Amino acid sequence: MLANILLLVIDAAGGFLTLMLLARFYMQWQRISFRNQLGQFVVSTTDWIVRPLRRFVPGLFGLDMASLLPAWVVQVLLVMVELSLRGAMFSGNTAAVIAGLWGVGLIELIRMMVYLLFAVVLGSAVLSWVSPHSPLAPLLNAIAAPFLRPFRRVVPTIANVDLSPLVLLLVLQIVLMVLAGARNGFAPLLFGG
Repeated sequence: MLANILLLVIDAAGGFLTLMLLARFYMQWQRISFRNQLGQFVVSTTDWIVRPLRRFVPGLFGLDMASLLPAWVVQVLLVMVELSLRGAMFSGNTAAVIAGLWGVGLIELIRMMVYLLFAVVLGSAVLSWVSPHSPLAPLLNAIAAPFLRPFRRVVPTIANVDLSPLVLLLVLQIVLMVLAGARNGFAPLLFGG
């Protein structure tokens, strides 16, 4: 039971850090201003790791790799800690185990990206109905817009109701199912296969 409590605390802290790093990555990718309350919070919680990494980790095609790379490392560490606390024995080919950990970490990073996008799209849709003039609404709309744009071209509005967020949320659910299957594909590597 103590191991489960410890795992919950570590997973919550690591998940929070990963989400903040991914939020920073999304906001910089979309060229969204950090001069708002949420942007300042994201910068304050991630500056300690991103600023030093910028000296060594260059951007790639305009993407902030100094935000994305530590998010991946955090997920790899979380996978390793989770498996260790659950009593997994890493044996056999060391290279295969390392590749398995990095692969599962990548799958978990993509899963966290999907969850963040899910929350942003859902929050954007709810705010458009409940409080369209909220200070958070333009920020969420700016992050969600590039992902909704392809669906808005295909899905017609019905009685001035945009159904594209529903379709995107359905697609994101399917992506989560595919990622769960992909994670299972790395199991043989983790245990020396």
